[in-house]
Amino acid sequence: MATDILVPTLGESVSEATIGRWFKKPGDTVAADEPLVELETDKVTLEVNAPAAGELGEILVKDGETVEPGALLGSIVEAGAGGAKPAAAPARESAPTAEDRKAAEQAPARESAAAYGNHGDAAPAGARPAGDNGPAVAKLARESGVDPSGVNGSGKDGRVTKGDMLAAIARGHDKGPAPQAPAREARPALPRAPSAPDDAAREERVRMTKLRQTIARRLKDAQDTAAMLTTFNDVDMSAVMAMRAQYKDIFEKKHGTKLGFMGFFTKAVIGALMDVPAVNAEIDGQDLVYKNYYHIGIAVGTDKGLVVPVVRDADDLSIAGIEKTIAGFGKKAREGKLSIDEMQGGTFTITNGGIYGSLMSTPILNAPQSGILGMHRIEERPVVRAGKIEARPMMYLALSYDHRIVDGKEAVTFLVRVKEALEDPARLVLDL
Repeated sequence: MATDILVPTLGESVSEATIGRWFKKPGDTVAADEPLVELETDKVTLEVNAPAAGELGEILVKDGETVEPGALLGSIVEAGAGGAKPAAAPARESAPTAEDRKAAEQAPARESAAAYGNHGDAAPAGARPAGDNGPAVAKLARESGVDPSGVNGSGKDGRVTKGDMLAAIARGHDKGPAPQAPAREARPALPRAPSAPDDAAREERVRMTKLRQTIARRLKDAQDTAAMLTTFNDVDMSAVMAMRAQYKDIFEKKHGTKLGFMGFFTKAVIGALMDVPAVNAEIDGQDLVYKNYYHIGIAVGTDKGLVVPVVRDADDLSIAGIEKTIAGFGKKAREGKLSIDEMQGGTFTITNGGIYGSLMSTPILNAPQSGILGMHRIEERPVVRAGKIEARPMMYLALSYDHRIVDGKEAVTFLVRVKEALEDPARLVLDL
């Protein structure tokens, strides 16, 4: 008896995933709940565990292919079955098999070939069977009515990619062969210029992960959509550093987590957002939506890219509660175990380039939010205090904001409020 391996529910607004890699080969012994395959979505990477113990049977979806929630990935068979294909069962009729999917994807291609009058011969140059282009292309073809055989493919061996289909749909591409046009018009971006032969031999081409593709798309969308501007200030970190030095040991013993800077910054940001609500708002069509809650995103760098888990209702948490939450998110991010729910719903984002040594930067908005605060490295710089030049631990702060929502006065006021709270951290305790 075989047990199906299915794609789990991926979360709100996530409709597909890409197979990252299989941890097992057909015939390998697996234990119940043992990780079998890694899925990459546009938000997180998650593992699908074995639904039962036994041997891994047939793998129906290979690395790099796109799948939807509920899709059949493979099966677990009884130990000793040698990875044989599971027997067909009546209950399986509701879920398409790999052969069913392949046949369905190739159907348009056969119809196209018949239209050409090939009778089994190769189709004319430039027309490719839909089944060769992958499930994502087939899905778009079914939904839009655009025939992939009439789209100029930019993929390997002329294959039609998802981007080619999206471009064709956006142009209002008709069914059937595409009109003759320069190849670059069918592509979302200009092709990369070829490298010299000596250089090409030393290059390595690696497919972007879903997460990296989404990061690239969202950052570019933010630049194209928002009227983004950045304003700067600096903050004297002497008081915060002195407080940390005085209480860090007691804090860690009592709360079981280290006293970092993010708790102070999060509290300072919340106070500033309360004073300047436009920075905690977003545009929805012709409306401004003011968020009367404070879900603060904390940007975390991982080996696979930047992720932004959200500290929900951070205004209800103490500094200790914020530090514990952030520490937990950091651990999950490094292990690739952040859930989609933990990265949704943020109203404002804080990013700390200082941990990597950045002195100053202009962070890009995390759309649709209207503001993001960039922290940077602390370094001693000469400043004037009471007419005397002193060396103080200073940090540059950068607020990038959507000028469609936030005026310059509001942006500067927000940064001043953050600066005031950090230079006199008693304000954070006394809610001043």
